[in-house]
Amino acid sequence: MDLVTQWQAIPIFATEPEEAKFWMAHRLDARLMESSLAGMDQSESTTITLRIDPRMLARLKRMARSRYLNYQSMMKQWLSERLENELRNRQEKL
Repeated sequence: MDLVTQWQAIPIFATEPEEAKFWMAHRLDARLMESSLAGMDQSESTTITLRIDPRMLARLKRMARSRYLNYQSMMKQWLSERLENELRNRQEKL
């Protein structure tokens, strides 16, 4: 299996089967993943406290796990999508 050590070594795929074939023969170098995470600016996010019913949190975690996501990431994605929809709807009304 070939090791991908640079992002530029990953081609742009025309189809999903083409991409699947590539990833069957290649894998990402762990250092490449670490370097991409190390470059993230932590000041771009703010920590908040949010109180949620324990049953709701358990359901969120189960749903996120079924999608192979962290529940906090899934919640941020949902909030982002909802904000975009609200802004789009507001623009349409103007």
